[in-house]
Amino acid sequence: MKIPCKEIAQIIETSLIAEVQVLKQQNVQPKLVTFLLDPTPEQNSFVSIKERVGNKLGIEFELISPQTIPSLEQIKQQMQTVAQDPKTSGIIIQLPLPEQIPSTELYKLIPPQKEIEGHISNSHFQFPLSLAVFTGIKYIYLLSQYHPELDPGSFNNFEMLKQVQHDEIIDQNIIVNFDKDANIFRSFLQNKSIVIAGRGTTGGAPIAKAFDALQIPYIMTASKTQNPDDIYKNADIIITATGKKIINKDNIKPGVILLNVGLRKENGILKGDYDEDEIKDIASFYTETPGGLGPLDVLYLYKNVIDAAKQV
Repeated sequence: MKIPCKEIAQIIETSLIAEVQVLKQQNVQPKLVTFLLDPTPEQNSFVSIKERVGNKLGIEFELISPQTIPSLEQIKQQMQTVAQDPKTSGIIIQLPLPEQIPSTELYKLIPPQKEIEGHISNSHFQFPLSLAVFTGIKYIYLLSQYHPELDPGSFNNFEMLKQVQHDEIIDQNIIVNFDKDANIFRSFLQNKSIVIAGRGTTGGAPIAKAFDALQIPYIMTASKTQNPDDIYKNADIIITATGKKIINKDNIKPGVILLNVGLRKENGILKGDYDEDEIKDIASFYTETPGGLGPLDVLYLYKNVIDAAKQV
């Protein structure tokens, strides 16, 4: 069963628009500042998506992208100015950076209440993509509460799952509040075998950090992992973040839950770390790509911006 991420995104978007309107009535204008120092076509695309979503939500968006790569001291000075500006609610650094500019030096300059991606240890926020992943998990949990006769991870009930109407499940409760929902996740995920595939700094690593914060055990696989297929075959939940096709119909068990955040192109078509047509009759739940967890990631980024603006 495909997790209805597009419908969930609409719920989150509507909620965020309402929050921004309330803040504006209080003379508070949320603002996101994005530093883009390596403007490749791919990075430009990611930034354009953020700008478009920000405009739709009513959040001010400022892009700082010098035509030539600045020196470390130049960009540090500019970042300090932005960080100290009371109009700045949140700051993000579009990764990767040019080799001569270490990200650690720049993240030191962002106040924890404005570091909305959760990359620094004392940030006030969770990594937005982690929140997107946990939204998929929360959806499955809510379904199990509405339909206790079903076991979402059981292939025995697969045909029954296909007939479930999700409209009643998707409401304001679907939005993840990481701290308040912690006990839900711990309870729901206990005794489940969880695999995080990939350990990149913008994917698997920060997602793993969120599981660590909840003290939920998992197995992490990477390119040098021995016999990864054996690990996948025994997993109840697999979170894929590699940008390669690593999951197929032969290395997963019936009833597995697949949550993808990886991106790859095949014949010019954007895909995730598995082909949906290949796994849709094996997995009990899965996310699609594109249009799956990616849009939720951007919306949670702006939820963090809004929450940061409330702290001012």
